[in-house]
Amino acid sequence: MSDSTCILPIGILEKHGPHAPIGADLIQVREWAARATKQEYAVVFPDYFYGQINEARHQPGTFALPERITWDLLEATCDEIGRNGFKRILIINGHGGNPQLIRYFIQTRLEKQRNYAVYFFEPSSDSVYKKQLDALHKSDAANDQHAGERETSTLLYLRPDLVELDSANNESGANQNRLGITNIYTAIWWYADFPNHYAGQGGMATKELGKLVSEHFVSQLVTALKAVKTDMKTLALQKEFFDRVKKE
Repeated sequence: MSDSTCILPIGILEKHGPHAPIGADLIQVREWAARATKQEYAVVFPDYFYGQINEARHQPGTFALPERITWDLLEATCDEIGRNGFKRILIINGHGGNPQLIRYFIQTRLEKQRNYAVYFFEPSSDSVYKKQLDALHKSDAANDQHAGERETSTLLYLRPDLVELDSANNESGANQNRLGITNIYTAIWWYADFPNHYAGQGGMATKELGKLVSEHFVSQLVTALKAVKTDMKTLALQKEFFDRVKKE
């Protein structure tokens, strides 16, 4: 049984180097959700690729909705999931540009009372996993980000038919370091560092690394899913919170 729990896998449509599919983020989280729910059942929401991706609008294939639509669509989606009887919505994300949006979105669920709770799954890395990761990793881990070795390895493991590894070196995924303002955040930072919207060396990917990354994610997702399905405290605390808000 789902115990009124729904997984919302969020990805994006964007360029993933010259070698990987534009829907790579969503492909990964959808596949991970499918594998996790074979071990711990929950309903998996259909493909959702309406996240934040303004930093890649200069690249073909990017699907970047206006900010208000992005927000309203996520809110309406969760409200509709809740209206259909789900009490727990577990978001899993595959896109590096989404976490800030998702965290703030979840925090604003305290603006008004709802009959559901939203959770955000963020996997962690233990020492054993890090050691295994280091052993298989061949490129510079500090620069292995978007469409680099790790992400490409995952795709090679999950959907090798969608990866053209021979094309991975057709563009540079090196950090250009064109901005360099210490202790400052600005919207153009990603473009300044990675104008090709490619960060790392995808050509060094291996299925072995992809298998390790995928199995680690799925294992932690199964554990988190079990906890969310049996969680009775979050909804109760939300009710207590709003009962106190109404008294003010």
